[in-house]
Amino acid sequence: MFFNKKQKIRTRFAPSPTGWLHIGGLRTALYEYIFARQNKGTFVLRLEDTDQTREVEGAIESLLKSLKWAGLEPDEGVFLDNNGKVAEKGNFGPYTQSKRVKIYQKYAQKLLAGSQAYYCFCPPERLEQLKTKQQAAGQPTHYDRACLKLTEDEIQAKLAIGERHVIRFKVPAGQEVKFNDAVKGEIKFSANDLDDQIILKSDGFPTYHLASVVDDYLMKINYVIRGEEWLSSTPKHILLYQAFSWPVPQFAHLPLLLNPDKSKLSKRQGDVAVEAYRDQGYLPKALINFVALLGWNPGTEQEIFSLQELIKVFNLKKVHKAGAIFNREKLDWFNGEYLKKLPLDDFKKMASPYLEKNISHISPNLNLDKLFEIEQQRISCLSEIGKELKFIFSDELNYSAQDLVWKKSDQKSTLKNLELLIAELVKYPKGEWSAPKLENHIRSFIAKTGQSNGDILWPMRLALTGELKSPTPFEVAEILGQAKSLKRLEVAIEKLK
Repeated sequence: MFFNKKQKIRTRFAPSPTGWLHIGGLRTALYEYIFARQNKGTFVLRLEDTDQTREVEGAIESLLKSLKWAGLEPDEGVFLDNNGKVAEKGNFGPYTQSKRVKIYQKYAQKLLAGSQAYYCFCPPERLEQLKTKQQAAGQPTHYDRACLKLTEDEIQAKLAIGERHVIRFKVPAGQEVKFNDAVKGEIKFSANDLDDQIILKSDGFPTYHLASVVDDYLMKINYVIRGEEWLSSTPKHILLYQAFSWPVPQFAHLPLLLNPDKSKLSKRQGDVAVEAYRDQGYLPKALINFVALLGWNPGTEQEIFSLQELIKVFNLKKVHKAGAIFNREKLDWFNGEYLKKLPLDDFKKMASPYLEKNISHISPNLNLDKLFEIEQQRISCLSEIGKELKFIFSDELNYSAQDLVWKKSDQKSTLKNLELLIAELVKYPKGEWSAPKLENHIRSFIAKTGQSNGDILWPMRLALTGELKSPTPFEVAEILGQAKSLKRLEVAIEKLK
């Protein structure tokens, strides 16, 4: 029995607080958020924290902060309140699994009562020996159901003395598990290939399988969008739904995110945490735009989408079955495009903390407005600002007299050209010292001298920057200001003498 398509759509994002929000998790949350919005449904956030040994301190707050930063706040469930505290809202709580342990224990007992689950008292040593033996024989590593042979009296005697145990789900033999995945189409599994998975651990906490199924049912989740890595768990979940006589939600398994070499996206080959991209100065709108296109194509040439545009055009049926390549260069392009579209004042406000971090000392005499204007069109993330313009902030430039010489020219001619240039710029009106006006004036001056542009602009650029590549000498001169520009030109002349 599958869910009624006439029901109001309820999706859920259910991360585990075992680390920071993975970029793949952001994509899952985004697709669930979009799908809920498209169907006037509800986007729920649930915390799956039953594996207490793996929980990382501060991870819950970091997950919620990252989702809030990305604009994907839940309609229901766990969220950060205005004071930055973890809170919950909604009628189906608690939404944190560690607070629901008694609920899972109750449903495990129901399965026991219906002979759909059983106690297992096997110590870890026996299970490891069994696994080793099966592997050596080339057999699937399944539990051998030794404890299923225990009598009721034997079970009660073991429980009475507090013998360590778990509860296993009794997978029905010979059954075919078939479902229609919204992304991958019809999928079939044989129940004979499934192990009798543990549903309640020895500490009384549930495993993911039981907790996920119980919560999705009780919270009325009817559309489960998740990563492909959970596909092999889906038949186990469907069998649990059937054991409880509950409707099965619609599943949609998203393709894996891959490194450029087609390996699974991992931290070994680059950042995978949303927090890392936020801290580097990627804009949330750019990251959302980029992530939306990881495994989904709108079928048009349009690449820039706002979240509202994505809600209008996204189609879960067009999500690819094959893995999606995470292309960092493409992300940089997206972020660069979003940075360029910012009002200059907003860009300055966002970029200033990064500039202060990158540059230890910033002279008050510099024209930083011009620097921000140049960098806005050049950088791909905010953390890059100023890194390639460090010559602006230091008068200790590393270049030789020969570096100043343009192609077939010589030091004597270069010296003469720079002296003429300084003489021209000394008398230039200070109030007119801007890149466009300087460019017009200097190009007119060059034409009068009969020299080539390179004969004068090349040594001018080197004198001002000490670099072979840089913004135009006119832009650099505007940032430096008239006095500092003339001083640097004078230093170059001394090198040439």
